[in-house]
Amino acid sequence: MPVSYPVRPRFHTRHRLCATATAVLLTAGAVTGCSGEDGPERAVDAFLSGWRSGDLQAVGFIEPTGGRVPAAEVTKQLRALSGELAATPPELARTGEITTAGDIATARVRLTWTLPGGAHWAYDNPVRLKHGGDDQWQVIWEPRVVHEKLESNDRLALRREPSTRAGVLDAAGKPIVVPRPVVRVQVAPAEVTDVPGLVRKLDAAFKAVRPPLDPPVDLGDLPKRLKEADRDALVEVVTLRNEAYRQIKPRIYELPGTRFPADQLMLAPTREFARALLGSVDPAQADDLQAHPDRYARGDLVGHGGLQGRYDERLRGVPGITVITERPTAEGATEPTGNELFRSAPQAGQPVKTTLDVATQNAADAALRGQTRRSALVAVRVGDGAVLAAANGPGAAGENLAFTAQVPPGSTFKMVSALGLLDRGAVTPQTTVACPKTSDVDGRIFTNSDGFELGSVPFATDFAKSCNTAFTALAPQLGADGLAQAGRTLGLEAAWDLGADVFTGKVSANGGRTEQAAAAIGQGTTLVSPLAMAGATAAVARGRFEQPKLLLDPAPGRPAPAGPALKPESVAALKTMMRQVVTDGTGAALADVPGDPVHGKTGTAEYDNDPKHTHAWFVGWQGDVAFAVFVEQGGASTASAVPIAERFLRGLTR
Repeated sequence: MPVSYPVRPRFHTRHRLCATATAVLLTAGAVTGCSGEDGPERAVDAFLSGWRSGDLQAVGFIEPTGGRVPAAEVTKQLRALSGELAATPPELARTGEITTAGDIATARVRLTWTLPGGAHWAYDNPVRLKHGGDDQWQVIWEPRVVHEKLESNDRLALRREPSTRAGVLDAAGKPIVVPRPVVRVQVAPAEVTDVPGLVRKLDAAFKAVRPPLDPPVDLGDLPKRLKEADRDALVEVVTLRNEAYRQIKPRIYELPGTRFPADQLMLAPTREFARALLGSVDPAQADDLQAHPDRYARGDLVGHGGLQGRYDERLRGVPGITVITERPTAEGATEPTGNELFRSAPQAGQPVKTTLDVATQNAADAALRGQTRRSALVAVRVGDGAVLAAANGPGAAGENLAFTAQVPPGSTFKMVSALGLLDRGAVTPQTTVACPKTSDVDGRIFTNSDGFELGSVPFATDFAKSCNTAFTALAPQLGADGLAQAGRTLGLEAAWDLGADVFTGKVSANGGRTEQAAAAIGQGTTLVSPLAMAGATAAVARGRFEQPKLLLDPAPGRPAPAGPALKPESVAALKTMMRQVVTDGTGAALADVPGDPVHGKTGTAEYDNDPKHTHAWFVGWQGDVAFAVFVEQGGASTASAVPIAERFLRGLTR
């Protein structure tokens, strides 16, 4: 049975509540009132508490005409009137004083609804109560209790206005991802009589696009989709950038049943442009809608992966929300009543400004174009550490290897080993260090590439020709953690706050003699990413470590501190040796690249103790651009990484 609350027999035109109850926030299960008060406030509080909890059995209700209303019916009507907001009941608070006039009391209630997207809709509404003949207060139930403009059979409904998505900007402040023209390739099933022939011709045309479409268009299920589609439907095949479509338009435009509507999508300048770093912008997918029903609606643009995913909330802004009333029609649908109760205007997203340079990124992407193996090229400005390009070859399949790969650096790490040896005074570029064909360290045999030997030559020659055996012989002079210390002066292993995921390296330390020997030539347990090596290379060119930076706005709040100045004499010697790699060593293919002198170091890294299984590397700098090239299972660096570096540097001069 519903429970009503007794009232004092005397009435006052203004019934004053205790001071502490002038604005009481009620939550499910909480009934508050002034101690010792048996007036209408207790009935109001019970009602508000029951509204939030969904249990109104402790409250008595009557109609404005005086008839009793079961609590279950009020619960049902509350949900119906709340409409699209029923799943998120409002916060409810009694405000001000309850006034009485005769046997009618009126309370003011603040309702605060939390709307999708986080907007809040708040308003004050009266709740009336009537004192019955049984000396009890009962809530007068009417739709106006929810909102003064609601009538029977009305419901609250939402209208959503998408916000304008902001762009990811380059270093010049220009949008990288903007609406660009595309063409949707569609097929009308009813107009196709030779499905295998159509599939064969489309497949040949898509494979003719240059650079190749990545991922390639898979037409394996197209016959099945055409068969199962409604005869008057249009089956989507693929969406092509306008430039790709123009290449093959003569081959596909006249094919029976094909349609080619134009559209626009949020896209970067090219298909490859920093794709793994930037991520993508796509219409909301089923898993987006399921995971965040309060955040996304069908048709919204959502960032997936990379910066677009990481900063999606900032970029997409806040959609506008309008609350209206609507009521059912005779046909079973609903229609607006013309009442707009609340409107929150959409707020445009805020851009994300990066340090990327369009020309440098294009050169990096072009250098990796056609590379079938997983590969990466990252470029950093020497002057301030700005990341100018982060490219990943087609084989990376969307993975940002440029930042997150964890792979052995091979002989590029001789740059770090040489710095450590120079800092300790163990060698100078002129020190004679033997380079035999092989060396034996506690039973483990180390060899040079293709088994070459140099004899007793200056250390600079060992470095330029990348002699493994010379470095394994010198490894003990670095001590147990000398290599790790040298790496840390170049920023390896540090905690970088980049605004994107990055692996800064793990350098071998405190290993035995064989591990020290392996680590000195970039093997053993040492692991790096291309960005970590580009940052280390830039530190050598600059003379001190400065954390690479990617985001200018929002700028990361806790970047790694700049390192101490490197020893000038060590840096000068190392720069000379890295120049000799290009003029008279393993990087000789770069000697005639136009522009400033190129400095660098090649690297071939075994990754499973099989000399035939190697990654290929090149790190270096030219002028103000330091860079690292990595090719997974690329074999000899001179055959894969160095040609990529050459294409990149030549691309910068165009």
